[in-house]
Amino acid sequence: MKKRILLLEDDRILTETLGDLLESRGFEVLHAGNYDEAMDATFAGDFDILVLDVNLPGRDGFAFLGELREAGIETPAIFISARTDIDSLARGFGVGADDYLKKPFDFAELLIRMEALLRKSLGSSSERISVGEFEYDISGNQLYKGGECRDLPPSDLKIVRTLFARKGETVSKEELLDILSDGSESSPGALRVHISKLRKLGLPITTLKGIGYRLEKD
Repeated sequence: MKKRILLLEDDRILTETLGDLLESRGFEVLHAGNYDEAMDATFAGDFDILVLDVNLPGRDGFAFLGELREAGIETPAIFISARTDIDSLARGFGVGADDYLKKPFDFAELLIRMEALLRKSLGSSSERISVGEFEYDISGNQLYKGGECRDLPPSDLKIVRTLFARKGETVSKEELLDILSDGSESSPGALRVHISKLRKLGLPITTLKGIGYRLEKD
């Protein structure tokens, strides 16, 4: 059965982008653009996870989650917000958030954090994604091989994070280049160098010629 997500976000472009990406990963997404729509949605059905913006027309995301927690609804919730001050962060966790992700963010990071919350809600405390003898630590953003932490530069870890989040799926070259560049220029040649380095570690990365790369499942 598909996991159901309530996406509370009033930015139409971001909503469409996130909705398409999440649905392509097998989630069922219900969108709400404000507090009232989101509250109506929670009355109408249950969700597996809540992805909530803070700044909304009318009552904000903090008020929405606070109301749910007071009503005894413990659905895992993650805030996505442009607010980066410590007071907002403290308020988000204070009203019952399980995680808080600052905009702008990589979709792969959101996906990893969501999957970690879903695992916890199912009774698993695992913070790692495994592939063969490798483990990617979600909270620490570290790659382990045979239990030993491998010291990788940030650029390599961006690729690792994305491939582990979507293990068994093909990730396009364009998407990896965009993640790798982070606003600066990057080239297909540079991407090939990064992939080659990760393969030398033993990661089972398959090339799909002209399309992209895939981290194979066990």
